[in-house]
Amino acid sequence: MYSFFCSTGTGLALLLLSFNLQAAPPNLVVYTYDSFTSEWGPGPQVKTAFEAKCACTLELVGLSDGVAMLNRLRLEGSNSRADVLLGLDTNLTAEARASGLFEPHNLTLQASALPRPWRDDLFLPYDFGYFAFVYNREKLASPPPSLRQLVGDPNGPTILIQDPRTSTPGLGLLLWMKAVFGDEADEAWASLSPRVVTVSKGWSEAYGLFLKGEADMVLSYTTSPAYHIIAEQDGRYAAAPFSEGHYQQIEVAGMLRSSRQKKLAGEFLEFMLSDDFQQIIPTTNWMYPAVVSESVLPAEFGELIDPSPALLLEETQVARERKAWVDDWLEVMSR
Repeated sequence: MYSFFCSTGTGLALLLLSFNLQAAPPNLVVYTYDSFTSEWGPGPQVKTAFEAKCACTLELVGLSDGVAMLNRLRLEGSNSRADVLLGLDTNLTAEARASGLFEPHNLTLQASALPRPWRDDLFLPYDFGYFAFVYNREKLASPPPSLRQLVGDPNGPTILIQDPRTSTPGLGLLLWMKAVFGDEADEAWASLSPRVVTVSKGWSEAYGLFLKGEADMVLSYTTSPAYHIIAEQDGRYAAAPFSEGHYQQIEVAGMLRSSRQKKLAGEFLEFMLSDDFQQIIPTTNWMYPAVVSESVLPAEFGELIDPSPALLLEETQVARERKAWVDDWLEVMSR
């Protein structure tokens, strides 16, 4: 009798285990940056919306920033858990392509809102924006009207920036300085460095320090003030318009060649271009959606500065010169 019930119980347990394993939904792992996965970022809404369609579990893994994500993927190689990487920008796509870690997406970007045509078989854009220095109107009455004046005024505002080795905004500023100052960028950094309060690893840390009053200005985006206006009903924060223009950022996602869920990864990339995803972007990621959507941008976006002319170096030049430019920056900032 004992052995009968034991064997029967064991068989039932195995049957239930088998059923549970078969019933478990597939898991899609997306590497992205930490502000995307935060409770106030797009992540929670994206997870809910995609899981309602896919009969799967969407696991969003938050890392510090785009540069850090690419570095981690290089270390992990084909052993990475990631199926999709979301959060690189066009300053990193040439290096990401050269890594051989990404799979063609086989999708077409239609109804693009981007300022220029998009042609890339590995990476798809989901939003875009422009870098800017954000300030508090009550604490800084007269922000510099240009990048050259910010750099050249020894009594100018103090700033918080991010490290170009780990942060996409930090890399964006490095390229912005190159676009404006060219071969004189090292001299410009030397002039600016005494007023750099902190070089943080990522955007979240720098912006948090700014809100605590640690510096007069912080490297962020032209769209950042929209968050304060819409979410906090606070009009104190603004982006300083610079006469030379603002460096553009286009954020992208791509499917990993080593993904164990390629069909599901492709479905996620397709979902990323849909209205369901795109309408989440303006008031959670505080950027411009990459695809023209039926939803209209909040009226408060009309209060933002005009970032034109848009500055953007060629991705092949960035890939070729980035290491040398970062090394030069490190040498200047360590003096």
